[in-house]
Amino acid sequence: MGKRPGTVRERLLETADRLFYATGIHAVGIDRVIAESGVAKSTMYVHFRTKEELVAAYLRRRSDVMRARVTGEAEARAQEPVEERVLAVFDVLDEVISEPGFRGCAFANAAAEYPHHADVQAAIAYDRTWLPALLSGLLHVDGGDELVAALVQVYDGANAAAHLDHSATAARTARKTAELLLSTRRPTSSTA
Repeated sequence: MGKRPGTVRERLLETADRLFYATGIHAVGIDRVIAESGVAKSTMYVHFRTKEELVAAYLRRRSDVMRARVTGEAEARAQEPVEERVLAVFDVLDEVISEPGFRGCAFANAAAEYPHHADVQAAIAYDRTWLPALLSGLLHVDGGDELVAALVQVYDGANAAAHLDHSATAARTARKTAELLLSTRRPTSSTA
C-alpha cells in the first residue's frame, strides 16, 4: 500500500470525519482513528491533544465544507432572482440527504453526545452562524429577521426528518415550504 495523500492533519480529519459521522463519536476510539489514518499515536497528539480537540476540528471542517458547497451553489445562481439563490440551500440539502451514508446533522449528533464540552459546543455554535448569515445576506436583512429564522428552522427540520423518518423527500418538501415563506416577503429596493 502506497503512502496516503494529504498532510497528517488532513488524514486524521478525513478519517475522523468518516468514522465519527458513520458510527458516532463516542463509539469510535482514538486508537481506531489513529490506526485507520495510518498516523503514529505520538504524531496525532502533536496535532490534537485530546479526542475532543479532534472532534471540534472535525466539526469545523464539516461546517466549512457544507458552507462552501451551499455558498458556491447560491453564487452560481447569481443571475437568478434572490429567491432562487435562497432555494439553492434546499437543493444542496436534497443532494446531501441523497448521498450514501447520510446520518442526519453531524452537529445535532455531536450535541447529543457532547452536551457540555466547551470546545465541541463552540464548534457547533460556529456551524450555527453560517446559514443565517448567508440567508440574511441574500435577502438583505439583518440577522434577527423572522424570515431568516423560519428558513433556518425549515432547513433544520428537513435535515432531522430525512434522518429520523428516513424521508428521501424531506428537502424537497422543505424547499416548497421555503418557496411559500419567500412568497410572503415584501420586496425591498436592495433586493436583486
